[in-house]
Amino acid sequence: MAAVALRGVRKSFGSTAVVHGIDLAIRDGEFCVLVGPSGCGKSTLLRMIAGLEEISGGEIDIGGRVVNNIAPKERDIAMVFQNYALYPHKTVFDNMAFSLKLAGVAKEELQRRVSEAAEILALTDYLLRYPRQLSGGQRQRVAMGRAIVRKPQVFLFDEPLSNLDAKLRVAMRTEIKALHQRLKTTAVYVTHDQIEAMTMADKIVVMNAGKVEQIGSPLDLYDDPANLFVAGFIGSPAMNFIPGKVNGGGISVSREINFPLQVKTKLDADRPVILGVRPEHFAVSADGLPAEVVVVEPTGADTQIFCKLAGVDVTAVVRERHEFHPGESIRLVPQLTFLFDPASGARLA
Repeated sequence: MAAVALRGVRKSFGSTAVVHGIDLAIRDGEFCVLVGPSGCGKSTLLRMIAGLEEISGGEIDIGGRVVNNIAPKERDIAMVFQNYALYPHKTVFDNMAFSLKLAGVAKEELQRRVSEAAEILALTDYLLRYPRQLSGGQRQRVAMGRAIVRKPQVFLFDEPLSNLDAKLRVAMRTEIKALHQRLKTTAVYVTHDQIEAMTMADKIVVMNAGKVEQIGSPLDLYDDPANLFVAGFIGSPAMNFIPGKVNGGGISVSREINFPLQVKTKLDADRPVILGVRPEHFAVSADGLPAEVVVVEPTGADTQIFCKLAGVDVTAVVRERHEFHPGESIRLVPQLTFLFDPASGARLA
């Protein structure tokens, strides 16, 4: 096991900068998830840690050793790819044992390591099968088994679940988290799915346009987003954003509607702000703010209500069973609100 540290890491392709001076410390044994939209630089950053991309500046430290000029095979890392990257003409056993054979590991030790990994991943009965004879989830477990047998200091995962169907993705999410808790090896995991990030990570790094927007635990990012981007990216359904102005003890979003604030603010009167309310922080109540129902989506455990509030599209999620219909008027109470600066996107105290 090893800690991973990135200090001012940059990457440019020609004159185009794609990663802008990333500083990140990942503790020994920590499960760190890099999350962000497509093209934000998260996979490029992972590939730089692996040594598959040269860095344009800064330092990458694995286990107290700067690895900028060290070949991937000598970094003591193992990577699990999105497309499994299995040899189709080799059995499950041979796929898992391949790196050990290249390293000259003794036959008895090789057999023991593959058997241990197969038992952990419930692959013992499939060792003589070929990848084409396996399901998507089983292939992904083989790819993880191939990484486990190497006993690396750091596991790197590059969107390993994106090729799986929704139900299998949930199951594999749990398997990977349980595997990490058992092995206690440092892991860096890339995904664009914030639900994956929230459910799996010890630490989340939210990236956007090659920069880090915020680093923290899943609940830190949910409860205390630093800016509009993080607030809108973390949480499902996404946070509602409503433009308004500071007005006495609330935020005025129209002539008739004034959002109450739970805390006193020292912001100047008439200052433009963006009001943020998570869908689950709306409650339906007779003394709430007027809204018009557009669409109702019952999911069983809760109900999503898509509404128009002061001309703005908002979503409310409630646990109670309601018989609302499109065009119906309801009243919503915001139980928790956030304020953001419209110009910079920064969170306002």
